[in-house]
Amino acid sequence: MAKICVITKKSSVVGGGYSNRTRATKFNPTGKVRKYTNLQKKRVFIPELNKSVKIEVSARGLRTMKKNGVYTTLLKAGLVK
Repeated sequence: MAKICVITKKSSVVGGGYSNRTRATKFNPTGKVRKYTNLQKKRVFIPELNKSVKIEVSARGLRTMKKNGVYTTLLKAGLVK
């Protein structure tokens, strides 16, 4: 399963590792590093449906659910009907 947040649709990115020694000498690049999103496995309760669902969501997605409400956020993401 891909490591993608179900709410924000964020996934991993490739970033360059760049050491301080490289900055000093303008030489010796360190290569590429894959940076993953901060995904959490959560079981959230939806009071409108009176049931709970398990989702893998990023920390930013959790904040979005807290702000807008669980049901409206998951409805917008297409996870509940």
